[in-house]
Amino acid sequence: MQSVSRILILLLAGIAALMARDPTGRLFVTNEGDDTVSVIDAKTGDLVRAIDVGGRPRGIGFSPDRTRVYVALGDENAIAVIDTATLAILEKVPAGSDPEAFAVHPNGHIYLSNEDEGEASVLNPENGEILAQIKVGIEPEGVAIGPDGTRVYVTSESTSMVHVISVPEHEVVANILVGARPREIAFSEDGKYGYVTCEVGGEVVKWDLATNKIVQRKKLRREIRLVKPKGIRRGPDGKSFFIATGRGDVVAVLDAETLDLQATIPVGRRVWGMAFSRDGKTLYVTNGLDNNMSVIDVDARKETNKIAVGDMPWGVIFDD
Repeated sequence: MQSVSRILILLLAGIAALMARDPTGRLFVTNEGDDTVSVIDAKTGDLVRAIDVGGRPRGIGFSPDRTRVYVALGDENAIAVIDTATLAILEKVPAGSDPEAFAVHPNGHIYLSNEDEGEASVLNPENGEILAQIKVGIEPEGVAIGPDGTRVYVTSESTSMVHVISVPEHEVVANILVGARPREIAFSEDGKYGYVTCEVGGEVVKWDLATNKIVQRKKLRREIRLVKPKGIRRGPDGKSFFIATGRGDVVAVLDAETLDLQATIPVGRRVWGMAFSRDGKTLYVTNGLDNNMSVIDVDARKETNKIAVGDMPWGVIFDD
């Protein structure tokens, strides 16, 4: 059954890729302090537009064909839908209580965390239907689609767990106790391991996706002052992970296999959101207390520029 589901998912993803239009070369940044999305020309660093979306925007992502930008509005209990090309707000889709973070499945459904309700919801943005409401732990936040699309992973901050949800059954099939206040999830290139940042624990935890057993931990607070890890992205070489350390004010680079600290890249204050360019040469990270975004040369592992955005930037995605 899982293999059939995986084939269908890959077919859907392939169709979406064929339908996709030329990229705009724009960065989209949610600013929870002034209820806007900053649209930035990545080549020039210039502001194209500040879109008033309203309602404490945080989570942000593309539709599978990248013609739409989705924005979670925690104070409006909705997902705003923006046309990627025209930058018009097309609609606001009700998404349950306090949506904060989400992930878009290749089939187009949005899996999101409803923090106030202790639930994960499944939303069809095409018709606004809530397909499922799944009880998880207290204060769910991070959401990630598993490598083959048959599992969705949700972190619950106050329960210190990663919840494993089956697709399409939408049932919790495992609960993994990780570290204090887990935030975001990423996966190894071979699809065998998951990695989660634990903000209060000051660590990154690695687990086996087949067994749901923890295999490694990396305590970053021993090497990085005031570290509060939040964002995580797999590096373009597949052999490293880049970690936004929150109050640590650096991006940490960890070896994917050993979790050894390879480098720290100084950026701005309260680094949170992260997005790689498609070619993997550039990493963009939001600095929540500086109202700007750092541009990082990935090969050189150094900051090369800062781009002004809105008030308290949180999430970032790149249409390239």
